[in-house]
Amino acid sequence: MQLTDLQFDNLSLQALPIEQVPADHRRLEPQRQVKGACWSPIKPEPVKSPVLVAASLPCLALLDLQASQVEDPSFVEYFSGNRLLPGSDTAAHCYAGHQFGHFSGQLGDGAAIYLGEVINSQQERWEIQLKGAGPTPYSRTADGRKVLRSSIREFLASEALYHLGIPTTRAGSVITSDSRVTRDAFYSGNPKQERCSVVLRVAPTFIRFGSFEIFKPTDSTTGRTGPSFTRDGSLQAAMLPVMLNHVIKTYFPSLWQQHNGEALQSASDPSQRHAMYLDFFREVVRRTAAMVAAWQCVGFCHGVLNTDNMSIIGVMLDYGPYGFLDRYDPGYVCNHSDDGGRYDYQSQPSICRWNCLKLAEAIQGALPLSKAKQELELFDQEFDRCYWATTRRKLGLLQVEDAEEDQALVTDLLQVMHDTGADFSNTFRRLATCPTPLSQGDGARQADGAGPSQQDGAGWEQQLLNTLAPAEVLAKAASPRYPPQQLHFLQMLAAKDPGILASFGATPQLIQSEIDRMNAAAKLKGISPEQKAESDRKAWRAWLARYAARLHREAQAGADPVKRVQVMNETNPRYVLRNWIAQQAIEKAEQGDYSEVQRILKLLEHPFSDTIAAELAEESNKDAAVCSRTLLYDGPVPAWAAGLCVSCSS
Repeated sequence: MQLTDLQFDNLSLQALPIEQVPADHRRLEPQRQVKGACWSPIKPEPVKSPVLVAASLPCLALLDLQASQVEDPSFVEYFSGNRLLPGSDTAAHCYAGHQFGHFSGQLGDGAAIYLGEVINSQQERWEIQLKGAGPTPYSRTADGRKVLRSSIREFLASEALYHLGIPTTRAGSVITSDSRVTRDAFYSGNPKQERCSVVLRVAPTFIRFGSFEIFKPTDSTTGRTGPSFTRDGSLQAAMLPVMLNHVIKTYFPSLWQQHNGEALQSASDPSQRHAMYLDFFREVVRRTAAMVAAWQCVGFCHGVLNTDNMSIIGVMLDYGPYGFLDRYDPGYVCNHSDDGGRYDYQSQPSICRWNCLKLAEAIQGALPLSKAKQELELFDQEFDRCYWATTRRKLGLLQVEDAEEDQALVTDLLQVMHDTGADFSNTFRRLATCPTPLSQGDGARQADGAGPSQQDGAGWEQQLLNTLAPAEVLAKAASPRYPPQQLHFLQMLAAKDPGILASFGATPQLIQSEIDRMNAAAKLKGISPEQKAESDRKAWRAWLARYAARLHREAQAGADPVKRVQVMNETNPRYVLRNWIAQQAIEKAEQGDYSEVQRILKLLEHPFSDTIAAELAEESNKDAAVCSRTLLYDGPVPAWAAGLCVSCSS
C-alpha cells in the first residue's frame, strides 16, 4: 500500500453544514465569526524543510500504514501539510466553549486542520488532523502554529495514555521544520523564536461538547454569544438535530439501530427523538465518567478541562499543559496559567460532571434539560464503579469484596502518601513487593514471584521511607498560590462582602483553601528531619498493618499470591510520562537530536514492563547497568526539575 492509496470518505463534511464564503471574502477576513456552519474550508500552510522527529507505528497501523510508508520521503510532505493526499478535503471545525467556567463564545480549530476520514481495511473510520498546520478562521489573533516542545508533549502523551489503557485520541507522527514563530512560553516577557512543528492526530472523531455550544444565547456573565445563535432559534432548529443524528448514527451505531434512527430523523414530532437523544446523552456521561476515573487511577491531570476540550465520544482530547503526579498531591495544578487551581487533580471528576451539565444545556433544543439533568447521577455511579474497581486491583484485592473496608483502605493510603510525600506511581508499584503474611502453602509460591516474605519487612519499609519527600519540599509545595498580603486582603473582603471576591477571580472556598495551605506550610516548616522520619514511620506502619490484615483475608479465602502480584503489576504502571522526562526529550530535540523522543516513545509503549529499560539499553548498544542509571525513568524527580511547570502557550 502507498500513502496515496488511503481511502477517504470525509463523511462529516458531507453530513454537517460547511461555511459558504467566497474566496475574496476569506482573504479580506481570514479570522471571522462563522454562522450557520460546522466547518470552514481551509488548507494547511507549507513549512520550510520538514523533518520527521518520531512516528508511532501502532497508531499509523490504524490507517494501514507501515514502516515502509514512514520511510518514504513523501511522508513528511503529506503530514507536515506541504502536500495534500488524494481524496483529502481540508477544513477547520467550528465550536464554542466554557473556558475556566466562563462562556467564551466562538473558539474553533485555531491550530488544527481536518484532512478527512480514512476507512481502513477493517472498515474502521479514522478522522485525521494536522495540528499546527497554519491559521484558520478560528485562530483569532494567533498564527495557527505549534512549536516543537508542545508538539512533542502532545505526541508522546497521546500514545502514553493509549498504552495505559485509557481512551484517547492518538498521534501518528510529529514533524518539525525550519519555519519559525515567536513564543513566550510562560508569558514572562521573554519571547523567543521556536521551530514550527506539526502533529498528525488520529481519532474516530474530534467532535466535542463545545461543538454543540455554537447555539448558546448571550451569556449573562461574559456577554458572549454562540456564533450560530439566532433570536428565533431557526439555526438551532435546523442544525442541532442534524448534528446529533450524525454523531449518533456514526459513532453510536448501536443506539441508532436500537431506536430505528432512520425513521426517527424524518419524524415530524421532535419529541419522538427524545428517547434516542436521552440514551445518547446517558452514554456520553457514562464514557466521560469512566475516562476521568481512569485518569485519577494513574495520577493524570489534564490541565485545561474546558468544555471545548471534552470529546463527545469520551476520549482524552487536546493535550496542552497536562501532567502526571510525581509526589501525591490532591491539589496538584499542572497548568501554570490556572492561578485559581480550578483544574487541579482532585477536582477533575466534578469538573467533568459540570461539563456534562453544560452539554445538556447545549442540546436542550432537542432534548429537554429536565430529562437530561436527571441522568447526571449516572456520572457519579459510573465514576465510583470504575474508580473503586481499579483501585482494588491496584492493591491486589481480588478474592474478597468488602467495599466499605477497601474504600477506607484506599482513602487512608492516599492520605498517608500525601502526608509523608510519597510518589504516586512508584508507591503503588512498590506495593506488589510488599511483605505479606504467609498462609498455608504460600512458601513455595513466594519462590515463584508472589512477593517477599515477612522477614524482608524491615528492608522493604526502609526503602519506602527513603523515597519520601523531606519536610522542606512539602512545605514549599503547600505554600499558598497567593502572596500573604494579597491573601489577607482577600480574606478581609470575604468577611465583609463575599460577592466582591468574584471581581478578583476568587471565591470564599478558594480563600479558605489557600489559608489551609498557608497553615500546613507553616506547620511543616517547624518539623525537624528526625521528627518527620519518625512520624512517617508510624503512619506507614499503621497503614501497612491494615493492608497486611486485608491481604491475610484474601489468603484465607484462597487468593493466589502470584496472580495478585501479576494483576497489580498490570494495573500499576512502572513508567508514566512525567514532565521532566518529556522535558529531557524536548531539550535534546531542540538541539536536533530526536533519539530521546523515540526512546521514550518505545518506553511508553510498555508502561508496565520491568525489562523495557534493559531492552532499550541493548538497542542503544549500552551496558544495561549504565542504562539503569542514565535512563532511570521511574526514579526520583531530579533537582533541576523540581519547579518545572507548563503553560497553555503553544
